[in-house]
Amino acid sequence: MFRRFDSLLSLRSDTRGSQIVEFAVALPLLVVFVVGIFDFGNAFSLKHKITNAALMGARFASTQPSSDLTDPLAGNGSVQSVARVVGFNLSSAKISDCGLAISNPLDVTYSAPRTWTYTKNTNPCAGTLTLTVERGYTFQVPASPSYPGGMTVEATRVTLSYPYRWQFNRVIQFLVPGATFQSSSQISAVAVMQNLN
Repeated sequence: MFRRFDSLLSLRSDTRGSQIVEFAVALPLLVVFVVGIFDFGNAFSLKHKITNAALMGARFASTQPSSDLTDPLAGNGSVQSVARVVGFNLSSAKISDCGLAISNPLDVTYSAPRTWTYTKNTNPCAGTLTLTVERGYTFQVPASPSYPGGMTVEATRVTLSYPYRWQFNRVIQFLVPGATFQSSSQISAVAVMQNLN
């Protein structure tokens, strides 16, 4: 009887089994943290890249003449160039432009005053890319000694909304079958530049 009791005590002091159990419990949490860090890092990098593309589009649009913007269809020429600049910047950043660089005038909708919106949803995009170019955007500069009454500045505002597919959803479904996590979301960037022409 004492031998059986001694053998139970020796098994209790053996920690090999408990280490395997601890590892089995800790591994899913570690995977969630690593994939989460990787996924949010990619989303942050994408935000930086689309901000840069929107900025380049606004910078290019601000140098374009505004004489062709009185007619919604005629303004499509310079605005189409802005869409291509944004698309090429996305491609040079090694992310899909969702077909924006090869857009044609039929891909755009016009709304007053002087606002053009491109909506693209082609592979391999996770959702819908939306580019809005507002050539008639205005903002107020506060009063200063140079401009005592303030000033209204006409500018171009470029808004880019890009779909991002989260990898985190796959991990959650693997660890907890039936659980759902938002699989994609839109990451947006806005850039404003004063019109020079």
